[in-house]
Amino acid sequence: MGFQQGLSGLNTSSKSLEVIGNNVANANTYGAKSSRAEFADMYAASLGGSGTNKIGIGVRIGAVAQQFTQGNLTTTSNPLDIAINGDGFFMVQRWDPVTGTENLQAAGERLYSRNGQFKVDSSGYIVNNEGHKVLSSDSQPIKLNLTGGAAQSTTRITADLNLNATDAIDTPFDATQYPPVTGTFSFATTQTLYDASGEAVPLEYYFRKSGIDQWEGFTAVGGTYLNGGAASFTMNFDPSTSLPISITDGAGVTSTGVGLASVALPTIPASGTRSAITGVTVDFSSVTQYAGSSTINELSQTGYPKGDFSSFQIDSNGSVLVRYTNGVTEVGGQMGLARFTNSQGLQPVGGNEWKDTSASGSPLIDKPGSGRFGLLQGGALEESNVDLTGELVNMIVAQRAYQANAQTIKTEDQVLQTLVNLR
Repeated sequence: MGFQQGLSGLNTSSKSLEVIGNNVANANTYGAKSSRAEFADMYAASLGGSGTNKIGIGVRIGAVAQQFTQGNLTTTSNPLDIAINGDGFFMVQRWDPVTGTENLQAAGERLYSRNGQFKVDSSGYIVNNEGHKVLSSDSQPIKLNLTGGAAQSTTRITADLNLNATDAIDTPFDATQYPPVTGTFSFATTQTLYDASGEAVPLEYYFRKSGIDQWEGFTAVGGTYLNGGAASFTMNFDPSTSLPISITDGAGVTSTGVGLASVALPTIPASGTRSAITGVTVDFSSVTQYAGSSTINELSQTGYPKGDFSSFQIDSNGSVLVRYTNGVTEVGGQMGLARFTNSQGLQPVGGNEWKDTSASGSPLIDKPGSGRFGLLQGGALEESNVDLTGELVNMIVAQRAYQANAQTIKTEDQVLQTLVNLR
């Protein structure tokens, strides 16, 4: 027996305790992966020896292997928290905000993480707690539009309404009076449109029953009738189906048949700060003429005002959905994931991040949910995969191993002491 074996046992047991201690310390670190100290025995090489009766000279740490098993997912109240359910790593990058290029001053510029505790910085980039920018599937930083969504002028209106078939025929519409005289129309409603700058424009509709199975529609904006006071559109209905069989717009263009084409709305002229609204089409294919009250089922349009940034969320396939206060939702980017042939070859660099090495291989990059890549879950985080119960048991085992190795050194010391005392 020599001191070498016991000393190596003390060193490896101490390292094993360090690994266990690091696991326990990161039991509450989101995205952290546990490690395991793996031992290897040591033998001295000798020339000319058969080696059949060799005695080992101790033990060493063969590897500290990370365990990339899936951690439990826990929901949070933060929509910026993202968890990976399955294989893959978030890609993050140090990025120079001045030049817009990669910062090559630090080792391992492109890093990988399982921790999805993300933020939005003042420039609109999605970043992690280290300030590293999250990358898209095309390896570019994801930047959100914080200045707000642009306004859009109305280009199309969809009208789904019923006109009362039992209404009496109205008296001729008097376009010289505003508002129109009672008795010249049967039903009225108002809809808000938007010009190119996003200014709201209230559009008034007045529906007049002008004959059996025939209706005229008049429109007005700001107290002025469109189309010079003439009907903006005329609808003829099939009495057997109560559906329109022809619609004529204010310019005299007629659409006929089932699934009628949209008709053009008269131009809304500019006024004050409002710009002109032109080229608006109205889809009346869902209009009906049934007995009963005239009602609006849907009266929608495609325009909207400028909106301010409200929030964002990431769906399971990594699409970054940006919401604005005007109700518009846009796709602001596509989050990417990376995976490796040998994840255990990744080198930890701290901050819940790893960098690739020759042992891990080059990253394979794609969208979440593609092939072997995992899916994302918004409003959730992946907990550490550290098993506290198992680590505490391992701690006891490592402590006993340390004590046992210390005992071998003590015994060797006693043997040497006996030899020294021989006379």
